[in-house]
Amino acid sequence: MEIREYKTYNEPEILRLYASVGWTAYTDHPDVLRKGFENSMLTLAAYEGNQLLGIIRAVGDGHTIVFVQDILVFPEHQRKGIGSALLQAILDRYSHVRQIELATDNTLKTIAFYKSMGFHEMAEIGCCGFMKG
Repeated sequence: MEIREYKTYNEPEILRLYASVGWTAYTDHPDVLRKGFENSMLTLAAYEGNQLLGIIRAVGDGHTIVFVQDILVFPEHQRKGIGSALLQAILDRYSHVRQIELATDNTLKTIAFYKSMGFHEMAEIGCCGFMKG
């Protein structure tokens, strides 16, 4: 597996990835998703040869805050360390940034994954998060 910057937006490939994990809020609006990618601070992709396995997309300023907007791995490639490798690549690249945040599904699986990567729930550090939606 190789992790490298995802520089050329391939809409069918990206829509297939998002659809594979059921993120229809994105696939229902492909033009918005494309603009999101175009305006992201950094998108990394995991590949086996030329086959896309997963991506991670970060937004923010890269100095005071980084927000992990999306991390997706095709279901048939999950539980193989790809998501961990993608997230670790972001953590390594932005190790100088104090605030690296993300929002995720409130499931035991996702909570365990992010805690294993060194993340804390905001309440554990005396904070809370808000979202307008």
